[in-house]
Amino acid sequence: MKIRAARTEDLDAIAALLVENALPVSDVTPDLLCDFAVAEDAHESVVGSVGLERFGAEALLRSLAVAKPERSAGSGGKLLAHAEYMALTSGVSELWLLTTTAADFFRRAGYLPVARQSAPTGLQASTQFAQLCPSTAVCMRKRL
Repeated sequence: MKIRAARTEDLDAIAALLVENALPVSDVTPDLLCDFAVAEDAHESVVGSVGLERFGAEALLRSLAVAKPERSAGSGGKLLAHAEYMALTSGVSELWLLTTTAADFFRRAGYLPVARQSAPTGLQASTQFAQLCPSTAVCMRKRL
């Protein structure tokens, strides 16, 4: 598996992964892809994605998705580590996320559940927080 920066031509593959994983896709635009990465298999097919949505020193970790055949190979953990490295090297000190299905995965990676209302104002105003993710989603944070 190879992880690389996402390109505009990856948008359809990323959208398909998000749909397959029941994740929001409507706000994933070409402009947002500047802080996305994708994983490719040996055939150079996109089999994973992860993105950051930056709000100063905080960022929303989003769109972590892996194709079903790749899930047991540790691809999700590798994509998460890559996103954390991207965040850390670009001045982000805290990552936030919302999840309805993967709280245990993120907990094992050092993310802690927090009250959704404790998120910075900019994150709370994001489309993910304000519109797309249900109020039942677990809010989590990790200090880098």
